[in-house]
Amino acid sequence: MPIESQISEYLHQEAETMECPPAVSKRVEQSYSQYVQRQRSKKTMKKRLIGGIIAAVIMIPTAAFAAPPLIEMITRTPMTAKQVKMDAVGQAALEKLYRSYPETKSFEIIDASQIGGDPANTSQGKAIQTSIVLQEKGAHGKKVRLDLNGITGEIEQVNQENWEPQEKPVISLSDQEIKSKVDDLINKLYGSSSKYECNMEPMQTPDQKTFILNYTEKGSTTPFYQAFVQGNTISVSLIGGGPAPSVEGFFMTNGKPDYTADAFLNDEELFSLLHMSPADLKEELAKGASVVEIAASKKISKQQVMDVIASTQAKKQIQADPHGGATVDDRTLELMKRILEPKVLKVIEHKTETPW
Repeated sequence: MPIESQISEYLHQEAETMECPPAVSKRVEQSYSQYVQRQRSKKTMKKRLIGGIIAAVIMIPTAAFAAPPLIEMITRTPMTAKQVKMDAVGQAALEKLYRSYPETKSFEIIDASQIGGDPANTSQGKAIQTSIVLQEKGAHGKKVRLDLNGITGEIEQVNQENWEPQEKPVISLSDQEIKSKVDDLINKLYGSSSKYECNMEPMQTPDQKTFILNYTEKGSTTPFYQAFVQGNTISVSLIGGGPAPSVEGFFMTNGKPDYTADAFLNDEELFSLLHMSPADLKEELAKGASVVEIAASKKISKQQVMDVIASTQAKKQIQADPHGGATVDDRTLELMKRILEPKVLKVIEHKTETPW
């Protein structure tokens, strides 16, 4: 089973529902699984959701936009190798990869796609995410996958597969050797890993040995980088770090706050919609009710709750874009909200494991 599926299954179990296949799987459609995963204690969900989901997280003509089914998968637009190299975001990422790992210059682009935008018509607006997969020739050739934030150009996630001999995959190395491999990937594609505190621990997956590594800044509760190691694959996600939310512990996992839920539920618009204070909401959730059930008791629909949270998160991502994200049009905003919906749904339907 591929690492994406393993991680997806693990996070789903540990966080009690939540895996964005890759949007509701490993990142919407196997594009961003780790982008949107609910982590167990001290494991967070990516705050910069695709593009501006991120911003993945985490996009359609607003006035005429007809909302699709709640968890409809976002369609990816295939890209040719030529289109990737002509795309500013794709080109910059490839240049960084080639500088960091010169051998990849000979790798073939075997797959590429975008969420949002149109690689054949740049006037259609920016893509929210661009994914590129390169592979070395050979049955077990080295492979690299880059998931790029289409707005900021950042490498939101990188997968390195088959970079160790098949007879001695990366997961078979010592803990220190594994960490060194992850450090090297971060150092070459992001920046120095030495300024972060690293916590490495095994994940309780039923089929394969897996490690999760969280790289955290001093004083921060959210990892800046998060890595998964399984089989012969290393996957690193850029999360961005950050302090604890203003209200903690809406949900608890292993006695500690669920930072994914906290990030989504600390929303003034949500409190206003529910006519509740953060303390009141926290108390009701502790009794075993879900946000959806609490809203229903006030005759507020699930869709209303989801719209409020998804809109807040999408706007945060746009405002966080240092390259003019504040000017992103309604089409981009709507697509980001659609990408966020599966993640939001998991949070608002969740019930705490330890009700009073």
